[in-house]
Amino acid sequence: MDMNSVIMTDSPIRFPGLFGDWTFTASSKAINIGHGVYWYGILIATGLLLAMLLAMKERKKYGISEDNLYDGLLWGIPVGIIGARVYYVLFYLDNFKRADGSFDFGSAIAFWDGGLAIYGTVIAVAILALCLSRRKGKRGFKLFAMTDLVVMGLLVGQIVGRWGNFMNREAFGAETTSVFRMQLTTKMGTLIEVHPTFFYESFWNLIGLLLLLFVVSKHRKFDGENTWFYFLWYGLGRFWVEGLRTDSLYLFNWQLFGQPIRVSQALSAVMVLVSIFMLIWNLKVRPHRPEELYVNQVAAREKAEQEEKEG
Repeated sequence: MDMNSVIMTDSPIRFPGLFGDWTFTASSKAINIGHGVYWYGILIATGLLLAMLLAMKERKKYGISEDNLYDGLLWGIPVGIIGARVYYVLFYLDNFKRADGSFDFGSAIAFWDGGLAIYGTVIAVAILALCLSRRKGKRGFKLFAMTDLVVMGLLVGQIVGRWGNFMNREAFGAETTSVFRMQLTTKMGTLIEVHPTFFYESFWNLIGLLLLLFVVSKHRKFDGENTWFYFLWYGLGRFWVEGLRTDSLYLFNWQLFGQPIRVSQALSAVMVLVSIFMLIWNLKVRPHRPEELYVNQVAAREKAEQEEKEG
């Protein structure tokens, strides 16, 4: 059963294994005007802003121009949100139907109430990046050079955005006695103690971001190395976290070994295997020369253009 659906709105939150009787009681709404301004939306927006700032700071290391980055952000933010929502709605389609069976478009677009799937964002942004990279001349760029930059922004968005799930009292795991357990109140007034999977994933992604910034990117041998590391790291973490959750999206009625297949775990497993293969292939089987990196190609081109002007 999905316990997320029985939790009291704005339930008091406790971490009895860590902080004793201390209680967090903030509302999921930051501003109670009209429909309300939710912390979920504010945190998603904050994550996007921080991701954009990081991308701007790091872009030169990947040979990405300001114009290309701005184009990517201008299209990428709305496309990413739409992709995340469409993915979620498709797998929870019954939740967006009225009593007469008709589709409730209004509730389907209300992503500010919760319900965004990161894999939808990844798929949508990957398709967008592929399309933008195919433009001609200086407006084009190397696809994997851009994705190496973008995945760091994705991690930032995921790190911050998961705390929106905390504020909404959603996306937590099964009941547990772990020292990290989170205590919530159900609509019946009973207390349950569950895995704070939002925190597990946020912390896992923080470690991944630090590894990307200070280890992987410092020794990058080929365009796409950051990208495949991201898929490997996130896939491993998501496979573990998804197994703890009670609100998973399932792959229709399909089963494996008598158990329903969780969409995110299936995608994570495929992602991890593909990433391992691509990293081994590009680092061991077919190693790359430094001049193949897009940032070095851009630097060589700009040097040649400068020499031509001076000559």
